[in-house]
Amino acid sequence: MSMRRSTSDNRLVVLLNPSSPVAEAYRTLRTNIQYSSVDAPIQLLMAASAQSGEGKSTVISNLAVAYAMEGKRVLLIDTDLRKPTIHRIFAQTNRQGLTNLLTSESSLQEVIKDGGIDNLDIITSGPTPPNPAELLGSHRMKVILEELRERYDLILFDTPPVLPVTDSLIMSSYCDGVLLVIHAGKVKKAYVRKAKEKLDFVQSRIIGAVFNQMKRQDIAFVKYYGTSK
Repeated sequence: MSMRRSTSDNRLVVLLNPSSPVAEAYRTLRTNIQYSSVDAPIQLLMAASAQSGEGKSTVISNLAVAYAMEGKRVLLIDTDLRKPTIHRIFAQTNRQGLTNLLTSESSLQEVIKDGGIDNLDIITSGPTPPNPAELLGSHRMKVILEELRERYDLILFDTPPVLPVTDSLIMSSYCDGVLLVIHAGKVKKAYVRKAKEKLDFVQSRIIGAVFNQMKRQDIAFVKYYGTSK
């Protein structure tokens, strides 16, 4: 595995510190996703959260790196057309991206960027449009995703938070699975419950939850509880 370009963001712990416990946790998450989808393989996967600031961009970016390091052909797409993050994490320009592709201003070849490591490509969000939800729900988006399915083993999406806007619910209709990212100790349980209800209402396939920013003692408890019967 080679890294062809340094990043300006230290959130890519799987790449920058692969022997750390956090990096190992992402590899475990990758394995758990694979085992959870034996009967219904997941090719399109998105990270969702109730509110902003819960760490879903970090989670989905590190997961993309973990899959790429395993040898999978991975594409990471920033579908948060309102407050995008992926271009900063991977030190990319955001002058051209998904928005340009959806409005037919650019081709796939023009918007797909090298993720900086083997097997990983990214599509940044592009300029902020006046109608994000309409673009994401367009027929062109469906056609593009069908084409990308033929090119990549796994396509991952960063999305806006579920509660304020409908964009994530639209994206979930395309996906084979949804990871619900929860900032432990920050987000209210009622908000998480409401976000899950919204995803359930549109028949999203929630395959699991990722608890982010947990305290060390809480991690130990979860590990113990998870192995107890």
